[in-house]
Formats: sequence, C-alpha cells, structure tokens
Amino acid sequence: MDDLNATIDLLPKRALARAQGPLYRQLADILREPITSGAFPVGGELPKEAMIAERFGVSLITVRQALRDLEADGLIKKRSAKPAVVTSAAPPVTLSWTFKNFADMAAFTKDASLKIKSYKKESSPLLQRHFGLSKDEQGYCLRSILGVGKQKKAQITTYFPPDIGAQLKKEDFNDVLIFRAVQRRLNIRMAVAHCTIRAEIADAVVAADLGVAEGSAILAVEMMYQSSDQRNVEFSIARHPAEMFSITYDAPNDLA
Repeated sequence: MDDLNATIDLLPKRALARAQGPLYRQLADILREPITSGAFPVGGELPKEAMIAERFGVSLITVRQALRDLEADGLIKKRSAKPAVVTSAAPPVTLSWTFKNFADMAAFTKDASLKIKSYKKESSPLLQRHFGLSKDEQGYCLRSILGVGKQKKAQITTYFPPDIGAQLKKEDFNDVLIFRAVQRRLNIRMAVAHCTIRAEIADAVVAADLGVAEGSAILAVEMMYQSSDQRNVEFSIARHPAEMFSITYDAPNDLA
C-alpha cells in the first residue's frame, strides 16, 4: 500500500470540471504526463482505479474510459482486478480514432503529411457506383500516401465526378485533409461524411505503398463526402496496415 500511496501522490489533487471537456479525456491527459516523463516507470503499476477516482472526484466509469484511452495509445496494459501496468513511455505512433465531427478528423491527421502520387482521369466501377457515371465515362482519381514521420500510415485513393475533378489540379491538394483542400479550392462545404470500414488483403500495389507484405491484413476506411445539397462530391478509400490502426468504442448492455 505504501508504493501505491507514493504513486498516487505523484498526481495533482483536484476535482475535474465538465466545463473543461470530457472528464475521461482530462483524466487521460493527467495520467499520460507522468507516464511519458518517466515518473511512472515502465513495468510499474498505476494507482488503483478507486484511488484515482477519489483523487479527482470522478466515477469509476470515467477512470476506466481514461485507462482504455491510454491502453489504446500503447502506454499501459489494463489487468483484471489489478492496477494497470505501464508498458511504454514513448510508444510508436499509431492511428486510432473517435470521429464525431470534422474537427475530430482534423485532429486525427495531426503531424501527418500527404505525398501525392498521381492525379488523372480514369474510369472505374467505383465512379459508376458512387457518382452515377456510365461504364465508359471518366472521372478523376487522386492517389496519395499519408505518413507520420518516416512511417507510412495509409494509402489513399480519392475519386471525384468529372465536373468537380476538372476544376482541380495536382498542386491544389496541399492539405493533408483532401476534403478540406477541395472546400478551399472550390468553395464547396462538405456537410457530412459517411464512413464504411472493411477488412482487406494487401495486393502488390498496396503492399509496396505501405511497406507491408503482400497478402497481409489491411483495414480499408471508405469515406463518402456530401455537400449541403446532398450531392456526392468526393469518395475516398484509406487503406491502413491493420496493426497500426485501432477503433475504440463503448458498447452499453441494453439487453433486458
């Protein structure tokens, strides 16, 4: 108990306020600092959940959500009926998300860069399906690679209908968020993005772009962006190495 008391004393003692944002995110940020600074060493235990809850005047549910976020970041490992253990002070950059709006998408790409491979006209079943083109009618396709530092995080293929694509040039895509570059260039405001997530296997092109083995697992995230008049403006497929991407959400038990 003395070790646990010493650990809890490394944390500030104050009540959290909802006016400062979601409580679990505030708590996760507070716990993250001593982990990344080394005050909570790798292999060491965090204080018990109940002690953390009392320290900051929050519920156990809030504490557990904060710990889940830290675990998703690769900083800790939660254990059943035992305090969480620090696993890393500086984990590799990973891609995880909680998307509720376009601002969350912007936060997701922080510190990332976009390398443009090509932008040209082509025909595709995806253009037919999502933009109502005929079999031989061509739209526009942008191919790019999203990276953080030296790590390749996603191969991105983006399609535009003919009239939209014709107004864009390769040099217009100077923003890591492609939809934002389109908004700025064409003054079209995206009202909503519909997201579909699929499991795929890396073909030779995807494997080369991402530096993974051909046939390895890929997580494909499809995003259809619509304007305020409900027109399909942009369809994007981001393919990520499966081990570099995670999705975290709560599933409340609403069964009787």
